[in-house]
Amino acid sequence: MFRLAAIPLLLLLISACTSNKKPAEETEVQWDVTIAFGSCNKHDLENQLWDDVLKAKPDLWIWGGDNIYADTSDMEVMRNMYAKQDKVRGYRKLKREVPVIGTWDDHDYGLNDAGLEFDKKAESQQAFLDFLAVPQNSPRRSRQGVYAAHQIGTRLGMVKILVLDTRYFRSSLTDATEEGKRFQPGPYGEGTLLGEQQWSWLEAELQSSEADFNLLVSSIQFLSDQHGFECWGNFPHETERLKQLLLKTGAANTVIVSGDRHISEFSKTKLDGLPYPLIDFTSSGLTHPYSDFDGEANPYRIGNVISEKSFGLLRFNFSKNEVRMQMVGDEGVIYQEIRQTY
Repeated sequence: MFRLAAIPLLLLLISACTSNKKPAEETEVQWDVTIAFGSCNKHDLENQLWDDVLKAKPDLWIWGGDNIYADTSDMEVMRNMYAKQDKVRGYRKLKREVPVIGTWDDHDYGLNDAGLEFDKKAESQQAFLDFLAVPQNSPRRSRQGVYAAHQIGTRLGMVKILVLDTRYFRSSLTDATEEGKRFQPGPYGEGTLLGEQQWSWLEAELQSSEADFNLLVSSIQFLSDQHGFECWGNFPHETERLKQLLLKTGAANTVIVSGDRHISEFSKTKLDGLPYPLIDFTSSGLTHPYSDFDGEANPYRIGNVISEKSFGLLRFNFSKNEVRMQMVGDEGVIYQEIRQTY
């Protein structure tokens, strides 16, 4: 039986190749923990993937952001949208069977491309935590930002999940001067993405992690940074800071999952001094992908961009120190996958 542990609550221990359109069943390897995630979900559009998520038998579902499309400072409107999402039949069934955690992005934060300037962010945070059924006495209710730590595993091993908040503390973005792009990197050293409070928390969580794998949940892409939309690359010093933090803390086998882009892709790089490759697995959108996608530069990309409705699946094997990452579509179609041994 799997149990999900929230930190700082008591931890409960519990007893590269690509392919196209394969069935989502796995028989030759025993996967110890399975985590599903996704983003870009309109509550009033049909989500055809909830039954496929359940068929994958995940031990955890992670919302990656844009879980509803509120874009409002009216909290009654936002709460009504969350209530409608909660009543979606497939999602209701998922919640009954699978623990749910996650982060937000701009559209469920309340304002497109917004950061620290959004004047309803405190109220929006409470609505989001209500949606995730976070207890009223949780420390998260009195802390700024929706970042959080969780752990899930078996007697064989553990995955630590660090859910980041790329909205609450984020400085203003720099408008792009290049045609066809919305934003560009700001001056090096100016502005913040996570804010000092969250950076201190993240360092402490990575430093203390004894997990076999660490999973960072970022609503926006970390590695892909040339498309001109929101990404970590708009704050190049923050990108470098996270890389250096991974080296400093020696955090084992860290994988990043992201959303926001309405496409799915794998990005991968090697950091000097890090004993494993760093992978950013982007998966979106759940209800409305970027179907007109016609290409963009990403020097870190592995395989192809998938612009179909899909969710992400990560299967962990502790004895083999291996993760299988899959982009899964309607009827269990696997659009692309990679396996990484650490």
